[in-house]
Amino acid sequence: MTDPIRLDKRLTSLIGCSRGDAQRYIEGGWVTVDGNVVEQPQTLVTDETIVLRENAEATRAETVSMLLHKPAGMRADELCALVTPDSRSELDATGVTLLQRHFHALQLVMPLADEDSGLVVVSQDGRIVSHLKDRGATLEQEYLVEVSGELAPYGMKRLAHGLSFRNWPLPPCKVSWQNETRLRFAIKPVQPGQLRDMCRQVGLEVISVRRLRIGRVAMGKLAPGQWRYLAPDERF
Repeated sequence: MTDPIRLDKRLTSLIGCSRGDAQRYIEGGWVTVDGNVVEQPQTLVTDETIVLRENAEATRAETVSMLLHKPAGMRADELCALVTPDSRSELDATGVTLLQRHFHALQLVMPLADEDSGLVVVSQDGRIVSHLKDRGATLEQEYLVEVSGELAPYGMKRLAHGLSFRNWPLPPCKVSWQNETRLRFAIKPVQPGQLRDMCRQVGLEVISVRRLRIGRVAMGKLAPGQWRYLAPDERF
């Protein structure tokens, strides 16, 4: 058995790359030790089989963002803890390789009220966080709202334009019936409690609110409590 040595030093001797490139390969998830991805350059190895995966790139590891289906009844401060390797959706077709470093320094953006469900964004990418915080109010959001009760006369017209919230007139939005009990809203901006109050003003009681889309990014068929990566080519 050979003496223990740092993984980045062993990789440098195996493939003849620089120490910096070796560290970037490892941090990017391109290196396996006995078949398992190891992301820490300082990991000590001895006689294990070290393999650099095909098409490896010695570039700085990218930060990632996740799309999470928030379950109803969960607080904002509980949501980042839902994003774990085990809760990644099988429907994730982004091709992003799951790495342990993806679950560090996550921030919640575009939160929902505790009682609502649907799409929220969890990110370690400062560019995405800043973009959604600065421009979130300008992005159209799509909601599915389940209601009960009898719609007041001209209720649909008033929902689309003519209501106020907290004494402020609301801008026009698009609203339609998806079926007999569900309304679909395409609206911007949206304040906490706004959709419930709008429906109440036209005689409807809200049973549930679920966000389906933020800008051009849709939640799709994610199950509650599951997430997928934001694909590299997706833009809000």
